[in-house]
Amino acid sequence: MLGFVMRLLPFWVREPLLIAVGSVFGVRIMYLAIRDHEGVAAVIGLVFLVGTAVRVHTVVKALRARRNRTSTASADGPTAEPAEAAPAATEPAATEPQPSPDPARTSEKEPNAWGQALAAVALVGGLAAVFWLAPRLMPSDDSTAHTVSCPSGEQDELPSVYRKKPRPVTGAELCEALNRPDLAELLGTPEETATGASATSNTAPLTDGKIAQPEAEVTFDTYTVHASATYNELSTAQYVKLMKYGDERDVRTLTVLGRPAVLSSDHTMKLEIDLGGGASGGPVEEGPLARTLSVALDHDDRGGYCEITVWSTSGTLPDDQVLLDIAEKVFPTIDSL
Repeated sequence: MLGFVMRLLPFWVREPLLIAVGSVFGVRIMYLAIRDHEGVAAVIGLVFLVGTAVRVHTVVKALRARRNRTSTASADGPTAEPAEAAPAATEPAATEPQPSPDPARTSEKEPNAWGQALAAVALVGGLAAVFWLAPRLMPSDDSTAHTVSCPSGEQDELPSVYRKKPRPVTGAELCEALNRPDLAELLGTPEETATGASATSNTAPLTDGKIAQPEAEVTFDTYTVHASATYNELSTAQYVKLMKYGDERDVRTLTVLGRPAVLSSDHTMKLEIDLGGGASGGPVEEGPLARTLSVALDHDDRGGYCEITVWSTSGTLPDDQVLLDIAEKVFPTIDSL
């Protein structure tokens, strides 16, 4: 039925339409064949492109013939007969020989039809490829394009402290900022994809719900990245003094985003929970070593800090520059940080 309808269309409508469709389908099938390493699909795509090239060649020939007919008709226009016959000449007039057309010049003026066909196919195919691949090749500002997504947090009622002005960042917002498309690349494992993402909008312990402490976590096969923010009145300088009484190691102060910051290492906690048989979980054990970067919430260090913590089950830690790169990418995207 479709073939019958196509045959009813005029030549100058049918052929350009088939050329456009053949180019788009040919380029698309060739792209899928190259991506999936499918030989049969590559042959099918090649058939589409060759058929399109043949049709372009036919259209070029038709255009050339039409142009030649127009030129001939304009050169052989009607001539008016003389009113009176001229007297016969006693001697034949000498006529100059007409120069024969030079084949070389003719070939230079008339481009090769197959060359035009291939150029047309390449042009249409290139445009189709650009329109098809542009959304995949252009960088995207959408930070949620991942294999895992962060919880929305819309169904959870936030503690009253999150309604203060200025409002603290929520765990869901912190997770959206942390769950970046380039997070694995920043960690030095660009081939990995996130396997899990979580967020909470809690308050700090022993503060009677008066100190907001949102948290977010993104998990990969190699590393786990934890982000948090604590809206208390503890400055970074005071925080560094408290580290002297704790188990933090390799403490190093620095400046990040123009704010006071400190790097430290400490062990995570390992907690096992048995959900079967009604038995309680095991004791809290020492987990793998983690590296934490704490950055003041403001340049004047008037209190509060945000943290990036990275650890792995194998116990290996990335370089400190990795934490600095993550903080410089994540924190500026959150207004309240």
